[in-house]
Amino acid sequence: MTQSHPRISKAVIPAAGLGTRFLPATKATPKEMLPVVDKPAIQYVVEEAVAAGLDDVLMVTGRNKRPLEDHFDRNYELESALQKKGDASRLAKVQESSDLATMHYVRQGDPKGLGHAVLCAAPHVGDEPFAVLLGDDLIDPRDPLLQRMVEVQEQRGGSVIALMEVAPEQIHLYGCAAVETTEDSDVVQVSGLVEKPDPADAPSNYAIIGRYVLDPHIFDILRKTQPGRGGEIQLTDALQQLAEDETIGGPVHGVVFKGRRYDTGDRGDYLRAIVRLACEREDLGPDFRTWLRSYVAEEM
Repeated sequence: MTQSHPRISKAVIPAAGLGTRFLPATKATPKEMLPVVDKPAIQYVVEEAVAAGLDDVLMVTGRNKRPLEDHFDRNYELESALQKKGDASRLAKVQESSDLATMHYVRQGDPKGLGHAVLCAAPHVGDEPFAVLLGDDLIDPRDPLLQRMVEVQEQRGGSVIALMEVAPEQIHLYGCAAVETTEDSDVVQVSGLVEKPDPADAPSNYAIIGRYVLDPHIFDILRKTQPGRGGEIQLTDALQQLAEDETIGGPVHGVVFKGRRYDTGDRGDYLRAIVRLACEREDLGPDFRTWLRSYVAEEM
């Protein structure tokens, strides 16, 4: 029998990375502000958190990330100009980002890895379960992954990670989970985790993607976690301890995601994400798809 656990209301979004794969575009512009069609990538992530009922959002930032704060703040000069023009449609779009959620910000300081970024959220989160959303993974709003993860955590307690099956030769690019089945077809229990394993040593082809719902005991473990792969404090290493010993902070479960995911952390996948989302837009899709078919037929 499942039991009810505390309702989750807080989301943490690590956004302190340098975005070196997108240089020179990210020399002065945070990678999270790169547009996906006509919205910055980070806004899709905040919208996802809010859709899952998490309207208290902490962004973990670093130097040169001020545009993130400005984007989710009011811009009275721009709003006034649009209002005077009677441009209600664009005014609504400008105001939408500032009305999405209650936003908070903390600086990571030293870039010591994802585990350290999550640890920076401890004073804000306190003794509550919370979600972590990575900005490189955009999840289609028609596939409510985070809502399902929150539901599983509230039923089962502990922590929940998002998993996706990948080709075995691709598993070295991800954290990987050893899993056992449960009575729910889309939920597995995680018995072990390893960061970016050699394909020959991988316990499965279940890759961790950038969504987590975490028990607050993760903070105690992260404070003691030594730098791992890449000399960084790895969140995967801390989750491995939770998976090994349920008495610390409950079990670790995984939700197996089979929906639409757009990877914006890679230049090629970023471009593919823009094309896919533009093709599916009601306002842009018909004309864009026509042009795309013509371009492929004539130029390719």
